[in-house]
Amino acid sequence: MFTAGQVLFRRGAGLARSGQAVVLAAALLVLIGGLAALDAERSAPDALITSFGNALWWAVTTVTTVGYGDLYAVTPLGRMVAVSLMVVGVSLVGLVTTTVAGWFLAQGERSEAETEELSAQLRRLEAKVDRLLAERDAAPGPG
Repeated sequence: MFTAGQVLFRRGAGLARSGQAVVLAAALLVLIGGLAALDAERSAPDALITSFGNALWWAVTTVTTVGYGDLYAVTPLGRMVAVSLMVVGVSLVGLVTTTVAGWFLAQGERSEAETEELSAQLRRLEAKVDRLLAERDAAPGPG
């Protein structure tokens, strides 16, 4: 059986690994989205996304749903990339929200389980005390 500290550490480590995976996947999608937008936009006549730096900035502001409006896609393919990044951004917000809510729910479930365990332990201790008191009362007194 694990101690409470070991269980918490294992849950925390799993959550940290999941968080790292999400951050890595998001960063990779931003990079791929930026490169795709750059490829689609750089040769368009009215394009604003014409350098890797601009493409990366545009991808970050798009995926975070900030969208300052200083850079935007003008080609149909660039706009499709933008929509894809917007969906990724909204999904990330939902994922973070779900993860935090799940963590809070797990805390509540663990608390209920610990309460049940403590109640059972208390009942066992009360039964022992009752037995000891009964044995003491049944034993003949000194002298």
